[in-house]
Amino acid sequence: MRTEMRVFAALARTSFGAAIVLIVSVSISYAVYAQASAKASNGAFETTSLLGRKLYAQPDDGPIAAARKKLAADPKDMKLILALSQAQAGRREYREAIATCTKGLAPAPKSADLYIERGHRELGLREFKAAERDLSHAASLDPAKLDAFYHLGLAHYFQGQFPAAAESFRKALALAKSDDSVIDCSNWLYVSLRRASQSTQAAEVLKRITPEMKNTEPHLLFYLHLLRFYQGAMTEKDVLPEKPSDPNDTEAELAFDTVTYGVGNWHFYNDHDAKRANALFRQVVAGQAWNAWGFVGSEVALEHTNSPRAK
Repeated sequence: MRTEMRVFAALARTSFGAAIVLIVSVSISYAVYAQASAKASNGAFETTSLLGRKLYAQPDDGPIAAARKKLAADPKDMKLILALSQAQAGRREYREAIATCTKGLAPAPKSADLYIERGHRELGLREFKAAERDLSHAASLDPAKLDAFYHLGLAHYFQGQFPAAAESFRKALALAKSDDSVIDCSNWLYVSLRRASQSTQAAEVLKRITPEMKNTEPHLLFYLHLLRFYQGAMTEKDVLPEKPSDPNDTEAELAFDTVTYGVGNWHFYNDHDAKRANALFRQVVAGQAWNAWGFVGSEVALEHTNSPRAK
């Protein structure tokens, strides 16, 4: 308001041309301020998306500092190394999380957990080949690690290696010891098989998802709803969530990205409606949760189908 008053005062005492210059100057100042404010609200630059968008971490918060302090007191403790990496990843500081894992692997080169953690974060940075190497190595170090095969499946999936993805998710599903894990692995195994044109095997996956099955982890309700949709027990209208209005509502955006990508993907492989699929994918990549698998999957799909958003 004070700035506007100064502009009007200038208009009253300057020539018309000078006033126009002043107005343009104020407008530019506002634009520069807005850009600076936007950058200040971000953390470190992390990567450029597959569609050319700059992706940033969120600003540091208390848990990262606390995890770093604990690790400093006992720098060889694997649990503390993992805790710091996970705290960094929680603020989308994926490059920092990868560096933490790399440093931890120097004294512990056979830690499957550190390779899984590093591979997980490499996936988020769209470094799929590096993730594949780390996660394959983790699985060889400890074949009982469900997370190794699960994330390896994602590495294959995002590279379009659908039969290999299905094989990894099948191994992960075989290690599942809870309904939550069954739901999680079944979703990705089903879509991998559908993308691999193995519809009969995909239908078999859905038979394990009974009407009585329930999730306990809240975010896995998204995958359970998708599985019900694949079964025909829920309609597209029933399963699609509303686009979140609050950009800080991470849980709402995760739900939106996960389900919207799943429904778009279904249109892509089920009725070959690329137009509808791409419209849904574009809704996902317009959001902020760039580390969500639905977001990554939407990017990959848009890039591969040469949609207008991908150009």
